Amino acid sequence: SRHDTSGGTTVTPVRPRRGRRWLFGATIALAAALTGAAATSAVSHGPWRGPGFMGGPFDPARAEDRADRGIRHLGVEVDATAEQQEKLRAIVKGLVKDLLPMREKAMAARDRGRVLLTGPTVDRAAIEALRAEQMALADAASRRFAQALADAADVLTPEQRRKLDERLAEFRERRGFWHGWRRG
Repeated sequence: SRHDTSGGTTVTPVRPRRGRRWLFGATIALAAALTGAAATSAVSHGPWRGPGFMGGPFDPARAEDRADRGIRHLGVEVDATAEQQEKLRAIVKGLVKDLLPMREKAMAARDRGRVLLTGPTVDRAAIEALRAEQMALADAASRRFAQALADAADVLTPEQRRKLDERLAEFRERRGFWHGWRRG
């Protein structure tokens, strides 16, 4: 309960039904498996992935290849048909294609932020403009990601989404041994 100081009344928030919370949880799990694994790892780079981290420029074709391999692996895990896999590939390929320019904008903004931080004067208006641009960019990326998630969920059957949930649970259990120290 919350107390409203203007009128002195108590407002009790409405709790979502359990079924909706389960659906929300399943949606998040589906997002992590379908587009998160394929698109995020395809767009990101690091020292464990070779070129891209002080080893050469980022390669969009390589990102698409990673996404494609991720979808093939997912298709095997959930017994997706060839037609479903093609639809999922198209969804993820479109997502990667749309997110890559956003990645470039975020990289450029990081450089602008560094310049603003280290400049001889503090330009608060420029910092605020950069913040607003980055919030709009994050919102656009989030919307595009959500669209791809919904499109991918439409391609899979309820049974396939259940299998996906089971695989994610297994992955979390295996990963929890190594990453559990971060929680708590």
